[in-house]
Amino acid sequence: MKRIKRIAATVCAFAAVLGMAACGSSDDKNSSSSSSKAPDEIKLNSEAQEQVNSLSDKLGDDQLENTTIKFISHWDLNPGDGQVVPPNIQMFRDKYNGTIEWVQTTWEERYNDIAKYVLAKNSPDFFPAMDMDGFPKGAMKGMFQPFDDYLDFNSDLWKDSKEVNDAFMFNGGHYVAATSAYPQYVCIYNPVTIKENGFEDPAELYLNDEWTFSKFEEMCKDFTDPENDKYGLDGWWYSYALNDAGGVPIITMENGKLVSNIDDPTVDAVQNFMYELNKSGVCYPKPDHGGSIRGDGKTGDGMGDHKTLFYPCGFWAIENKPDTTKIFGDVAAGEIMFVPMPRMDDSDSYYVSSRNDGYHLIKGAKNPEGVVAFLNCTQLCTKEAQNISLDQLRNEYKWTEDMINMRQNILELCKTNAVYDFSGGVNDALSNQLDFKTATMNFGDAKEWSTVVEENKGVIQSILDDANAQNGDLTAE
Repeated sequence: MKRIKRIAATVCAFAAVLGMAACGSSDDKNSSSSSSKAPDEIKLNSEAQEQVNSLSDKLGDDQLENTTIKFISHWDLNPGDGQVVPPNIQMFRDKYNGTIEWVQTTWEERYNDIAKYVLAKNSPDFFPAMDMDGFPKGAMKGMFQPFDDYLDFNSDLWKDSKEVNDAFMFNGGHYVAATSAYPQYVCIYNPVTIKENGFEDPAELYLNDEWTFSKFEEMCKDFTDPENDKYGLDGWWYSYALNDAGGVPIITMENGKLVSNIDDPTVDAVQNFMYELNKSGVCYPKPDHGGSIRGDGKTGDGMGDHKTLFYPCGFWAIENKPDTTKIFGDVAAGEIMFVPMPRMDDSDSYYVSSRNDGYHLIKGAKNPEGVVAFLNCTQLCTKEAQNISLDQLRNEYKWTEDMINMRQNILELCKTNAVYDFSGGVNDALSNQLDFKTATMNFGDAKEWSTVVEENKGVIQSILDDANAQNGDLTAE
């Protein structure tokens, strides 16, 4: 749980490029209060505002009877002090006189609070789906409702996003409205470290279709030197990132039912690769350092110190100002780069562990039309105002054109080769069982995948059977 909270807090901190804004504390105990603070936000510059004005004409002349939409989360969708108003929010304000009211909750109590509101027939309107822990449980338990009565996913505005939204269907309905798929993890590295060690640049390997598990393993092993505190891998997420790089998630949805792939041959092959890689000692020994990774302010920067080779993580870790991303290197000096996770040697595809960049509609929402109006603004800005975000990457975050181009490459991969693992969105029973996904790379007590399958297959199937039997009753266990 502590690690999950850390991820959520960090995602919030780097959320501006994704169209989010200020985030509330996951430890805030006032879970039913609403935001009333008027922050000292920064308006869009004149060029961006002009583009927003021009684009908004494409939304037609319809207006809203109710201009307030209620957003429940542990973070606020509205911009905070010193933050630039995202284009989608500015368009919602300008076009519809729209207001987003923040219904505050905590990370731990999010779903309990939503259930209470729904049962009391006092539902907020929408909830973030980006954490990938609301589907399918929110649909199966009757916590969320489909968007289809209010949003046409085949329309010109939404048809390009239909594939990602079709991945989150249950009983024929779309339970997520997402503008796009977005990578959960990319493989971050420091090009200076690569050059100093005489390695081939992973970006060039990827562009030449030579970025494979074998190359990744070879570089990790050649770089690792425990006597000099050098390790090929660090971070919290490399196990998840590597597993999904095989293209088969542990838990998937098929025909409206949850399915376990724990004994799938591809999963078996990838997890065996992970086990052997871990055995070679390339992973930073977190247990020997108080359970910490490097870059947390306690044990050095790792990648910024040229002592970590690869750090699988989300874009959010590097989509920020240079003083924040310096743990990875000096971005302005070309010391930060990334690629997709490598492909399996016998595969012809690169797969991207992905999430949706979207929202859930809460059952009993009072203003679904307002939510869809806001989402239409978001979709339009995502499709046609990308330069505003790209300018932020260039000018404020000092990204190079190579970084921007690679980012686009990976986003394109998300459209065709996204891997959605629903294991975090089933129920608490499965969430409490999820350590099995990293068991082959546990430092000091790693298990072979055959042992992991033997110990967990039956339990997982029982959990999925119970989840698949849900009847949409919030009062049911």
